[in-house]
Amino acid sequence: MKVWIKYLIGSVLGIIAAFILPMHIPALESTLATLSEIAIRFGRYALIPLVFFGTAMSLFNLRHKKHILKTSAWTFGAVIGSTLILVFIGLLSILIVNLPRIPITGEKISEVPSINIKEMILSVFPFSGFKSLTEGLYILPVFIFAAFAGGACASDTAASKPVLSVFESALKLCQTMSAFFIEWLSIGMIAVSCYWLLQARAIFESKVFIPIFLMLAVDFVIVALLVYPLVLRLVCKDLRPYHVLYSSLCSIIAGFFTGDSNISLLTNSRHNKESLGIYDEINNFSLPLFSIFARGGTALVTSICFVTILRSYSSLGFAFYDVIWIFLISFVISFALGSYPQGGTFVALTVICSMYGRGFEAGYLLLRPAAPILCSFAAAFDVLSATTGTYLVAVKTKKIEKVDLKHYI
Repeated sequence: MKVWIKYLIGSVLGIIAAFILPMHIPALESTLATLSEIAIRFGRYALIPLVFFGTAMSLFNLRHKKHILKTSAWTFGAVIGSTLILVFIGLLSILIVNLPRIPITGEKISEVPSINIKEMILSVFPFSGFKSLTEGLYILPVFIFAAFAGGACASDTAASKPVLSVFESALKLCQTMSAFFIEWLSIGMIAVSCYWLLQARAIFESKVFIPIFLMLAVDFVIVALLVYPLVLRLVCKDLRPYHVLYSSLCSIIAGFFTGDSNISLLTNSRHNKESLGIYDEINNFSLPLFSIFARGGTALVTSICFVTILRSYSSLGFAFYDVIWIFLISFVISFALGSYPQGGTFVALTVICSMYGRGFEAGYLLLRPAAPILCSFAAAFDVLSATTGTYLVAVKTKKIEKVDLKHYI
């Protein structure tokens, strides 16, 4: 059975359970929350070792073959390009379609999430490189440490043979472990999706946020079925662009219900290798960078949410300057969300409201009840961008061996 079908079945069973089980019992809700958290932690368990050994071997091969500059250029070009495209689509859709206003709440500002750039930079370079391996959420420190290790091995290949042998064996072991965790996480999706719907049920019943959810769903369909396939057709001359979407179904399902880009990185890594045929040196270099920096989906959701907030408070229109400001600030902030694999959308929204000022500092409170679902949509967009972007880099650097559709896992 295909992996994505297992995840789909697990998610459907969880949704059915959410309608059958008596959710008004606090003990049951607490149990589901615990099981969901265990499943998510289970999915993250093998990620850091996989990123470390995979990145180290990837940097060694890319530097040894002198392909590092070309690969980096295509990777960051795709990251920036995908983010620009998604922010543009988000702003265009919300400016064309005037969503109903959200009722103003009297809720007061409590603790405001923020982005601490200084702490993010310092965490990339801790006092000990080994400390980066203990970080379970922010994978950039692990990536940087592994990149230095792999690059150093390439500077003296003969002396590094024993280390490279260990790295290569460890990478194969981690890939085997990750395959095990990915398979069993499909069962954990029952608890994850059940708890997700438990949180979302009240949001759907209020019907206040249904229009914005529908807009996000339509935007996702447009991006998945039209925009990204067209990009692959034009840039890669690919005659089968929908195979990329098919290979990312498992990761999209996992990303949507967990809202976690780290878990999606694990599933994406396996599908890129075994389904799309992307070489390890691209898969283990470009994919983590997409997971960290390519948060265009988060920027799309954030821009739509912020415009909705402004319209809910005032019936006045927008100046051209305001539209450009929202576009640029959503674009820039998306690159600073690497330390928020979950909840990045709400953090970005609070930052934008604070920066905009003019009495809108607490505007994010209007959408706080809908934050879990908004983050789910953002994760789905980001997962699709990571798969599409990594595939594009692999094609342009000729680091891919096409796999027949019937052999996709």
